[in-house]
Amino acid sequence: MTSQKITRATGIQTGAPARRINKRNAMALGGGMALEWFDFTVYGLMAALLAPHFFPGSDPVASTLSALMVFAVGFVARPLAGIFIGPIADRIGHKKILVISIAAISGSSLLMGVLPTYDQIGVWAAAVLVCARLIQGLSTGIEQAVGNAAAVEMATPGQEGRFTTIVSGSILQAGIMLASLVSFIVSACVGGDAMAEWGWRIPFLFGGLAGVFVIYLRRSLPETGAGVRSGDAPPTTAEVWRQVWKSRLGFLAVLFVVAGTQAANYAWTVGLPGLARAAYNEDPTHIFAVTTMLGILMVVAGTYVGALCDKYGNLKVFTIVRFTLVPAVFLIVLYNQRGILTFAAVMLIGGIAIALNQTLFNFIISTLMPPECRTTGMAVAYGLGVAVFGGTSSYILVWAQQQDMVWAFSIYAAILSLISLWLYSLAVRKGQVAIRKVTTNNS
Repeated sequence: MTSQKITRATGIQTGAPARRINKRNAMALGGGMALEWFDFTVYGLMAALLAPHFFPGSDPVASTLSALMVFAVGFVARPLAGIFIGPIADRIGHKKILVISIAAISGSSLLMGVLPTYDQIGVWAAAVLVCARLIQGLSTGIEQAVGNAAAVEMATPGQEGRFTTIVSGSILQAGIMLASLVSFIVSACVGGDAMAEWGWRIPFLFGGLAGVFVIYLRRSLPETGAGVRSGDAPPTTAEVWRQVWKSRLGFLAVLFVVAGTQAANYAWTVGLPGLARAAYNEDPTHIFAVTTMLGILMVVAGTYVGALCDKYGNLKVFTIVRFTLVPAVFLIVLYNQRGILTFAAVMLIGGIAIALNQTLFNFIISTLMPPECRTTGMAVAYGLGVAVFGGTSSYILVWAQQQDMVWAFSIYAAILSLISLWLYSLAVRKGQVAIRKVTTNNS
């Protein structure tokens, strides 16, 4: 008889059945995360184009700032998703939550694609837009944590880093890249003027309709989480929160690992493209071409960086990767006037560090919380980190450019990265990292 057990440290099933990872399951899990991020990223890419339709005004930068504030609103809901939905996922398992989240974010994306403008329904246009972003925030906030937890628990023992960064890194980043690619193709086909007038709706519609296919795939996912770890009764909500409190150092480390990653990530994926369009009037087709190339970097990075953790250990790899962010964020100061080549150089050279961190952090944060509260702890800390530091990043960058203080943003982002590294190292020393090294050769 094949032996199976659940490891206390990770909640990962071991034995022969756990080693056979169904590619359909990997695609259902990773593809859903990709679509979540496609839908969420499209708004950021379209912010400067849709701003005049929902926030009319004479100053395009001011309109863009208003649209970016709505972008930030989507992040406010993320901690709420962790607080209210996280314990449910830890108690009953992940599958139902994964299906519901993709349905909600796809529906809100479809709504944005058909939403009447300010000229048609007045202030109600902006009000509905804000509501749609809140739904996206709730969905994405729980999706990230549940998806990471499910990926770690589906992975072959000894390959958790590789599998998680492929599913939650490469495949997820493919969704972000697809957002740029679809935006680029639509803009190239209809032209810059038409893109600004009505073409911005097409990527939203694409994402909304694609959700039907992902829902179909996710219905066949195996259940993972507390509800299926053993024959024991699932934990109560109070027990989940007690575990979160016991793991408070890991919780704090998750928060700042996310903060350092996402402050830089959203500066590159939303802030710099928004700056290029609103402040320097770069051609949107060229902007989308560059952001698509950045997406390719992120997809490629995920296929390697997690495997390095499996081989050399999380702390060593995370330390090197995180340090690369410090010089990268200072490249922003070089883009201080119109010039698509400068924009591309900053985006792609700095994008290497962004890509490595953006694909690695999903696995790193999944090792900082025990399985009994993994979804809740990650979801709340992730939501807070993204809401406070990631969701505001693009707004702060554009504002800093208006004040001729882009250097201040770079210092801010670098400090967040260093704090996150210190907290993660401390969590390792205190024994609050579930997977230090997952290979038998380098234990």
